[in-house]
Amino acid sequence: MTHSSYYAPQGGLPAQTQLLTDRAIVTEAYTVIPKGVLRDIVTSSLPFWTNTRAWIIARPLAGFATTFSQYIMEVSPGGGSDNPEPDERVQGVLFVVEGVLDLTIDGRVHQLKPGGYAYLPAGTKWAVSNQGVDPARFHWIRKIYESVEGIDLPQAFVTSDQQVAPTPMPDTAGKWATTRFVEPDDLRHDMHVNIVTLAPGAVIPFTETHVMEHGLYVIEGKGVYRLNQDWVEVEAGDFMWLRAFCPQACYAGGPVNFRYLLYKDVNRHAALM
Repeated sequence: MTHSSYYAPQGGLPAQTQLLTDRAIVTEAYTVIPKGVLRDIVTSSLPFWTNTRAWIIARPLAGFATTFSQYIMEVSPGGGSDNPEPDERVQGVLFVVEGVLDLTIDGRVHQLKPGGYAYLPAGTKWAVSNQGVDPARFHWIRKIYESVEGIDLPQAFVTSDQQVAPTPMPDTAGKWATTRFVEPDDLRHDMHVNIVTLAPGAVIPFTETHVMEHGLYVIEGKGVYRLNQDWVEVEAGDFMWLRAFCPQACYAGGPVNFRYLLYKDVNRHAALM
């Protein structure tokens, strides 16, 4: 499977003549935020960031996400932050979709280009800046780390979509594969942020119903997703949130691979209230 470009929002506003009918959906089981929603007027500014704006597409909220938040960050040339994460309990994943981002971890500089991926453990000292001439856009996924006595804390690492070979799913002839940046049996990690790739016409051939919460951002192609009892068409730039146990399946459409960045919480007991 080959890697192609990654969708990144550009902002702006639609023309006054455009119809208001849209694909945005909010339910108790799932939410769909289509790419057309990511306009200038729905961005946020964050403390200690300069020349930067953020589309916050998931946050803990009753009836919505419970375990994570997800931002799409847009850092203009010269922008960035020396103090990006305000909470020492929070781990993060960065995934670059456009431009070039300089990431400093404990004094060492890494240059992340499109497809660049970084895992940042809770309590890590890190900073980001855009030293280029074009905006840098990247996903920032945040989750409070759930430590377990007797299990080591995970370490920071930097890699890329291009460096990690996708793992074909069994019995699919390679048409469905997952790019895993962390091994599934590495119990130091309590979240996975992977990339799922389905070739045109490929399917997830059963309705998954499981304990993991999901955030799915489509980075390439288009497909049709089964969300609870509904079939929803999605394309590059769309975001989906799926609550735990939301029935889910999909098939890929169009002439190119259907790819999405996938968050899920893993490797921990279910919290008992």
